[in-house]
Amino acid sequence: MRRVAIVLLLLVFAPLHSAELDKDLADFKRDVLEVNKRLRQLEEGLLLPANSQVGIYLSLDEGTFFEPASIVLKLDGVEIASHLYSPKEVNALRKGAVQRLTLISVTDGRHVLEAEVTGQDKSGGEIREQVVGQFEKGPERHFVKLQIVDDGDRQPPRFYFQDWR
Repeated sequence: MRRVAIVLLLLVFAPLHSAELDKDLADFKRDVLEVNKRLRQLEEGLLLPANSQVGIYLSLDEGTFFEPASIVLKLDGVEIASHLYSPKEVNALRKGAVQRLTLISVTDGRHVLEAEVTGQDKSGGEIREQVVGQFEKGPERHFVKLQIVDDGDRQPPRFYFQDWR
């Protein structure tokens, strides 16, 4: 009888203990992610001082006539970023999201920015667009946005770089 009572107690308290462990594990994961986020911010601040930063972003206006598939970004002829787009990311861009392509440290002066964007038009045909722009980096942080804008008259979108403050 005593053994049966012990077994019953174990069966009752085992799920309670398991639920507590699951909660502790979830709390631990959340803490680790928060520490990782703070470390990344500290590293970014040390390696990329604010006065040398150039942030390069992408926005898609509506996206009715174009769906991005990939992008390769070059600064002064050197590849600095590339990205392949998932359907979720394309959907977010269509809803107005702005994607950070890269944050890099750049010296003051004039720089040439190039992007090779590939994707599909409304009918599923491939579009490959080469975009070239220039910007003048001063002593403060600088932001540039690659804008992809639908053009209802031409149908294919327009691609251009724009200083973004």
